[in-house]
Amino acid sequence: MLFNLFNKRKLKHNVKFYKLSGLRKWYFSPVSSKDFVTIDKKLLEFTKKNISPEQTALFKELDKDSQKSILDFNTEGYAIMTQYLDNDMVNRVNDEIESLLNEKKVKLKYGNKIMFAINQSALLHKIGNDHKLRELLSSLLGGEAKLFQSINFLHGSEQKTHSDSIHMTTFPLGGLLGVWLALEDIGTESGPLHYYPKSHTLPYYLNSDYDNEGNYFLIGDKDYTAYEAMIEKKIADHNIQKKVFTAKKGDLLIWHANLFHGGETQLNKAKTRKSMVFHYFNENSVCYHEISQRPALIN
Repeated sequence: MLFNLFNKRKLKHNVKFYKLSGLRKWYFSPVSSKDFVTIDKKLLEFTKKNISPEQTALFKELDKDSQKSILDFNTEGYAIMTQYLDNDMVNRVNDEIESLLNEKKVKLKYGNKIMFAINQSALLHKIGNDHKLRELLSSLLGGEAKLFQSINFLHGSEQKTHSDSIHMTTFPLGGLLGVWLALEDIGTESGPLHYYPKSHTLPYYLNSDYDNEGNYFLIGDKDYTAYEAMIEKKIADHNIQKKVFTAKKGDLLIWHANLFHGGETQLNKAKTRKSMVFHYFNENSVCYHEISQRPALIN
């Protein structure tokens, strides 16, 4: 709460939605899914967009396979656009990341993540905030897609399977999309992305589902490995099958807020897995981090 107290500008986004939902919260208050158990999500559904993916400018520019993938998004929980960025643009992005690292404008965090490089680079911000891309994403979200976060990787994340909704959560649920861009050809030895088609149709597994609810002052006391173990069990229980995305340079993958995904083991430590991730919130939703009970900082 003390951290939140000094970030009013970036936290005020939720306040109007707290009022609409009837929640008595300050901008700095902790927030989690248990706050919305009795709240009618229809209170925030006045903002739905009626545009379909086929009506968007970007869709009309895509090849037939990419168009079909977009149209299958609601069924599969993901969509793939081949060669979204051309080689020259990908090379510019890689050069930009290298320069930002050399100039110490960004650094590796949490082991292998470069967080929020969009805040240090006009080029990366322009790519993530591209009007045609956001229009297409908005049509999938049913609301205005707002760029929230970027993560760049030089190597594979090797992150265990998870749903983004435990980390970046919305009310109503589902108001988030992830976008992953391959910044080089990525094979099986590099620790490629994996995902579970149709897993987005499963329930949203949140703090209460692995006995990790906190209170107004403290977050839950379970280790994150307890969440990972729960997800592994759900995958086994529902017998859902994994796919591995061996992407070509410039390919783009969009995933649903609740799609199970993660990073494969990097079999060859000498290989890179250069990639860039953007996350987008539906700007007409309460945005927070379920696992830490923090409202989301939004520029």
